[in-house]
Amino acid sequence: MANLYRLRAALLADADTLIAHRIGMFTDMGVETDAAVVGPAFGRWLADVLPSGVYRAWLVETADGVVVGGGGITVLPWPPGPRYLGDRLAFVYNVYTEPAHRHQGVARMVMDAIHAWCRAAGVTSLALNASKDGRPLYEALGYKESPNPMMFFAV
Repeated sequence: MANLYRLRAALLADADTLIAHRIGMFTDMGVETDAAVVGPAFGRWLADVLPSGVYRAWLVETADGVVVGGGGITVLPWPPGPRYLGDRLAFVYNVYTEPAHRHQGVARMVMDAIHAWCRAAGVTSLALNASKDGRPLYEALGYKESPNPMMFFAV
């Protein structure tokens, strides 16, 4: 696999690829997404948070430089609690692999990079929302479903 793919940090210049991956992720999950609205909104968000380091992302590319997957994290201030005494939580999202490169270790490369970055930064707890297709990888990496499912409210 090392000869087939290489990992690198995403840059703002990769915004179009990151947007395409986010739209692809939602599409593959069967989530109705208006790409004409979500894409530009995510692009504006990236323009703010990627250069500042609030959002960190990694891309996997082939030996000839074609990006085939990626993913990222946002590190949030998080209060210590009964399961976790740390003060930050890394939330993983936008993990996506192009269909022709699935089951080749691309998503695992991204997750390994995220875990390594978190260890080096002293972030000891991570969370994510797993898609049906991603669940086996995350479980193999040691992720467990929380007994308290997250709920959302739109104002």
